[in-house]
Parts: sequence; structure tokens; C-alpha cells
Amino acid sequence: MPLVAHTDLPTFRRLQEEGEEILTADRACHQSIRELHIGLLNIMPDAALEATERQFFRLVGACNQIAQFHVHPFTIEGLERGPDALAHIEKYYESFEQIKQDGLDALIISGANVTHAHLQDEEFWQPLTEVFEWAKQNVTSILCSCLATHALIQHCYGVERTRLPAKRWGVYSHKVVDRTHPLIAEINTRFDVPHSRFNEVFESEMKQHGLKVLVASQEAGVHLAVSPDGFRIVYFQGHPEYDDISLLKEYKREVLRFYSGERDDYPPYPEHYFDSEGQALLADYAEQVKTAKAKCLVLERMPEHQIIPHLDNTWRDTAKAVFNNWLGKVYQITNEDRKLPFMEGINPANPLDL
Repeated sequence: MPLVAHTDLPTFRRLQEEGEEILTADRACHQSIRELHIGLLNIMPDAALEATERQFFRLVGACNQIAQFHVHPFTIEGLERGPDALAHIEKYYESFEQIKQDGLDALIISGANVTHAHLQDEEFWQPLTEVFEWAKQNVTSILCSCLATHALIQHCYGVERTRLPAKRWGVYSHKVVDRTHPLIAEINTRFDVPHSRFNEVFESEMKQHGLKVLVASQEAGVHLAVSPDGFRIVYFQGHPEYDDISLLKEYKREVLRFYSGERDDYPPYPEHYFDSEGQALLADYAEQVKTAKAKCLVLERMPEHQIIPHLDNTWRDTAKAVFNNWLGKVYQITNEDRKLPFMEGINPANPLDL
């Protein structure tokens, strides 16, 4: 903290309206605080593009006041985009070429939707791996979310993710496995994390290639792991950036897919997410949906305004703490020249040995 509104990106205004402290560029230049430049490679689909910006910007902005954070969103080719998203990207996003020219201190890579069984068959695979290769050489630490975790593990170690029997979908309890690692210092030893995925890289596969597992769940598998050096690459399989309503929006989308005939079964609830009152409201709505579908009636809107008061966010504080620890370590070891990943004397093979 604080975030610096160094562009006119609407996300800055939205966060400020939520009560987040956002510095103007003019105010920032009059403060004697070091800058950190964080890239956000946003490869989410159009419907989640701006929400993903806000979610990750919010976590970066929640870090303590060790630096002014300049977040640089960019994207890659190979992703199908509509005109509104393309206009947003054209107006507010930087190009990868500009990112490479200016440099970054850290990089966040979002999840993505896929259309092929194998990640290497996606049109964005080659552009994504190009970003990986550049960042591994030039950025202090890379934080990967969900799909990005699966893609980078496959790219680095040849381990393809495994398709699960059913979607891993809900909010799951996790336990800290290694309490000594700086990324999870002073955080709760047990906490919740949302997951939303059809695929998984298993703990045994990670350990086989030297990855260090820090946080895992008996139900949901590994959430947080790091590269063998302990810091250069941070892997999330869950979605700690999610808002309290994110899974509700996904559930609503699946209900609409059932109504339109895109899926045959009525979607199950995300696990451990809706309380009994919320489930009762949704059960009543399910009957309306099924009747409307059977009789070709116009579907009434989901009563989201009644459901939202029953949703609890049980993961954000821990997510903020992990991000705070991550960027605190970046601050300690990155070079003041953001084109260089480490200050003098830091060993890239063991960057946490300060």
C-alpha cells in the first residue's frame, strides 16, 4: 500500500469508491517512498476481465506501506475477445513489448478459461510461455493463479494436469504444511480458500519435481506451493483473490446454462459456500428455473440481493497476509532498477538466504 493511479484505468476509481486508498500520480511523486512495479498478466475471459483487475489490485493495495505500488496490466494474443474488452485493453493496458522494455519487480499471472483438453493446444500457449521465459530471467518473483499454475508446471517440468471426476468448486479449509516459510509467516495455520477448477496437479507430482508445498487441503488438494528455490515462482491452485460474490456469479452462470440447454443437469451448489438460508432461497429458485425451462417461459431473475447477506468471506484476511509477505520479500531482494531482478549479493538459486 498504497496503490498509485498512474493511468486512467477505471479499476482505480472503483477501488477508491470501495474505500481503498489510491494515490494520484502527482501526490506519489512528492513522497519519499520506493516504487515497486507489479505486472498483471490478465488472461481471464471478457466477463471477468475487469473484476480480475480489481481483485488482484485490491490484494496488492492491502500490503503495508513499504512502497508505492504501480500495477501494470497487460495481456497476450490467442484469447478470443469481444469489442468492449478489446477497447478496454487498447485504452488501458500496456503491451508486452512495453513491459519488457520498462521491467517489473514482480509478476502476477491470472487464471483463464480453456477450450482444449491439453494446454499446449490453446492458441495462447506460445505467447504465455514467452512471458514465462522472459519473467524467469528478468523478474524477482512470479505469482501464478490456477490455470497459470498448471501451465507453468507443465512448461517447466512436463507435468500435465489431471482431469478431476467432478469440478472442484467451493470454499475449502486448508492447513499450513510448512510453518517456517516466509510467505506464510504470522498467518492463520488453518484458513479457507475458494477453488473453481476441473483439473489438478497433485501434491505428489509437485514434490517429485522439488516444489515445496506450503498450504494444502484434504478435500481440495494443494493450494500454495513454491519453486525449489523457495520464492522465484509462487503457485496458487485456489483463488484467494475472489470476492465474496464470485462463486455466486459462477453458480448463476451455470443455472443459466441449464435453462438455455447448454448443460443437462441442474448445477450443484459450490461446496461449503451457501448457508442453509441461502440454499433454501436457491432451492425455491431452482423450481422456478425448471418450470420456466419446461414450459418455455421467461426466467425470473435470481434473487441475488436476498442471497448476498448470507455469504461470508472467510479467506480475504489470510490472502492479504500472504500477498503482504510476498511483496515484502520482493521489496527486500529486488534491485532498485526494475530491469534487474536482484540487488547485489542475492543468490538467485537461494533468494531467501538474506
